[in-house]
Amino acid sequence: MPKRILQGTVVSDKGEKTVVVKIERSFLHPLLKKTIRRTKKYHAHDEKNNHKVGDTVRIIECSPKSKLKRWEVHAE
Repeated sequence: MPKRILQGTVVSDKGEKTVVVKIERSFLHPLLKKTIRRTKKYHAHDEKNNHKVGDTVRIIECSPKSKLKRWEVHAE
């Protein structure tokens, strides 16, 4: 099964080898037919602490690395 890849913006880099990435998705409301934006935050593993707040990154699914981390920053 292929691993999901998402693209978003780093909103926090305070954790050691961890970044928090905000993913924004938009979809059409089924009844109102209006475009709605929803955001979600993911904790991602950043092995070398390369990424800072405001960077656009891609994250990829991985096996659990800690309690919250199920994603890692994809090398581009």
